[in-house]
Amino acid sequence: MAQPPTMHSGMGHRTSETSLNSYEQSSSNHGYNRAYGPSAGAGIGGAAAGTASSRGGYAQGTTSSYSSTPRYASPANVSPQQTGSPRFSPAETMPLREGVRGGSGPLQGIDESDLDDQLHTFTAADRKDLSTPFDITSWRGWANGLTLFVLMAGFIVLFAGYPIIDWAYNNENSSGGNTPGFNLGGVNASGQTPQMPADFPSMIDPDTPEDVKKRTGFDGEEWTLVFSDEFNKEGRTFYPGDDPFFTAVDIHYWPTNDFEWYDPGQVTTKDGHLVLTIEQIPTNNLMFRSGMIQSWNQLCFSHNGYYEARVSLPGHNDIGGFWPGVWTMGNLGRPGYGGTTEGLWPYSYDSCDVGILANQTYVNGTGPEATLTTGQVDDRQGYKGTLSYLPGQKLSKCNCDWDDHPGPKGVGRGSVEIDMIEAQIDLDVGHGEVSQSAQFAPFDDHYQFYNKSGYKIFNEDVTRPNTYLGGVFQQCVSCLSYTHDSIYHDNQVENRPTADGSSEPFGVFGFEYVADYENRKDGYVTWVNMGKQSWWMNYDTVQPNKKVGVGQRLIAEEPMALIFNLGMSNNFQNVDFRNMNFPNYMRIDYIRVWQKESGLVGCDPEDRPTAAYIEKYKDVYNNPNFTTWAQAGQKWPKNELTGC
Repeated sequence: MAQPPTMHSGMGHRTSETSLNSYEQSSSNHGYNRAYGPSAGAGIGGAAAGTASSRGGYAQGTTSSYSSTPRYASPANVSPQQTGSPRFSPAETMPLREGVRGGSGPLQGIDESDLDDQLHTFTAADRKDLSTPFDITSWRGWANGLTLFVLMAGFIVLFAGYPIIDWAYNNENSSGGNTPGFNLGGVNASGQTPQMPADFPSMIDPDTPEDVKKRTGFDGEEWTLVFSDEFNKEGRTFYPGDDPFFTAVDIHYWPTNDFEWYDPGQVTTKDGHLVLTIEQIPTNNLMFRSGMIQSWNQLCFSHNGYYEARVSLPGHNDIGGFWPGVWTMGNLGRPGYGGTTEGLWPYSYDSCDVGILANQTYVNGTGPEATLTTGQVDDRQGYKGTLSYLPGQKLSKCNCDWDDHPGPKGVGRGSVEIDMIEAQIDLDVGHGEVSQSAQFAPFDDHYQFYNKSGYKIFNEDVTRPNTYLGGVFQQCVSCLSYTHDSIYHDNQVENRPTADGSSEPFGVFGFEYVADYENRKDGYVTWVNMGKQSWWMNYDTVQPNKKVGVGQRLIAEEPMALIFNLGMSNNFQNVDFRNMNFPNYMRIDYIRVWQKESGLVGCDPEDRPTAAYIEKYKDVYNNPNFTTWAQAGQKWPKNELTGC
């Protein structure tokens, strides 16, 4: 803001607004005082005082202004402090006609036109023309408008634009880390797909053959293809944010004591296949490096689904050690992030009884008896027969109202697991086989599911019940099925003759499941091995168990994400480092998913939401170093049995 000029000694005061007004008023009167200056009777002090009051306090700089103007001589005989004294002698009058010189004394020789120049003396009519009226079409109008626009834009960017940009760059949801999978590939809420560039990712890969887009399910009904990836685009990468459907993780999978570190660089597409490579490269204090990709919180399916993959397995068919897997897990648990899976995996339960409590025992730890005596015994690990070491179902049907629950209210939530394949070697016969299973909690006594009904093997020469039924952390409903020798990578590279006469380089595996939330008795899972149905289980297989006091376990009522991985662990099968070849490869030719009309695509369905809960606890869901809920600084929720 400009400061008012200081009236120094030696500067004129002729253009003072007070003086001008006084001059106009006096000149308009018929009894005009011919003495030049303010009205008759007003001395120098009066003029100065008037100026000071109109400017808000500049009196000191105006009292001597007349004495120093070059137009007049120094008033030796007149004091500036005298009020009412006439500035000039009454005899010294000033003519008003142009061209007539003034009288004697100080006015002698001064022309009237010199005194009445328009710069210093003007009428009210003259004054209105001193400034140009505002006109939006003038350069000044445009300059003003532009200035206002720039200021407004600056404020908008500062107070609105910057927060939005900051959120977009720094918020994990905006980058996809925690964004639900609905609307993937451009499909909107009504199922419409907009026109997109040819290389824009879509839910159904354009390379998928037309004749597979419909299939008849094992239930006799029509199923429609809802997702496929043929992996034909060369050189895809799966670092976070690279792919709309899958992300390769950068973690050690400590829950199963794996020997390898999972690195995103170990996963790519080559020659029309997804390739996971395991190598003997020391990484983060581990001797091996491999790959795992997940569709967690990006791509999920619920209510029903038929998942099918065409897979080539690593190694030889007669050397054990590799642990390749294609499997699914409920989106509320993130594989490898122990803080998220504790109390959720592998619960699939919607009852409020002892099954939701820690160790599956009463609050005081006294029973049921079968829970205390029919469990795993392992002196090396300190297991003495207690059935369960699980901490209890964190998100139970009867959690206290004030504790967080993803909803719906009164529904038990968990992170159930269904495995399409976990491959191993039957060393007794020198053939490869796959475990096809579903994991459940709470557990039956002795981990033995009910196999008198709701359970069927279709070819007992190929498929048999798995003798592994579970342990203190899971119950496993599983069968083992032999694969063809030709699908193993090392056999193909070495051109080894196959004992079973097979020649195809890939095997087709899959599973079909239905989880009817309204009619739970209709739920089932059935698996496919080498393109043929291998075995089947339904709701009755995990029915209520009075011995341990637990209710019905459910068939996968959660949005399920996909996982592909290539690992090694003695937890699964003893690793024969001496005879295994490195590097080695697991290859997936395609992954396809079909659903019935009632199926849903997305990781945050309205009837089993996950997004808000994951967002609230995003620190846990994004930090693999949190191995428990408490380590992440979170409090375990209570329920009606532990006390609300």
